[in-house]
Amino acid sequence: MASSAWLLDTNILSDLVRHPQGVVADRIAEVGEERICTSVVVAAELRYGAAKSGSKRLAERVDLLLSALEILPLEPPVDREYATLRDHLARRGTPIGPNDLLIAAHALALDLVVVTANTGEFSRVPGLKVENWLEQSSS
Repeated sequence: MASSAWLLDTNILSDLVRHPQGVVADRIAEVGEERICTSVVVAAELRYGAAKSGSKRLAERVDLLLSALEILPLEPPVDREYATLRDHLARRGTPIGPNDLLIAAHALALDLVVVTANTGEFSRVPGLKVENWLEQSSS
């Protein structure tokens, strides 16, 4: 990925599925599609949400969105970042959810900015760059 690249979290991509011409689409257009990606963990969460809903239309919209995005696989050095980060958060008594931990480690390993509406959880990760495009759009 290019420098200053953004990894979109599940809640941001869910908003994009619901509002294809909305604020997230506007921000993607601003920064450039080539600088946007997501994690395979996020893709799995989106596909699960669509499957759980039972909506064929939603599953098709998720498929279409994911086919247009670069989906980054989990591979080294993500495993090292994960181990260090999980240990750090556990020692401080400030753990985060298991999927968010993987997403944060993924972003740290590749020096990506996580775009999420879940800033509370991700802000506990030292050194992680976090933006909330939904919050910034409403100000």
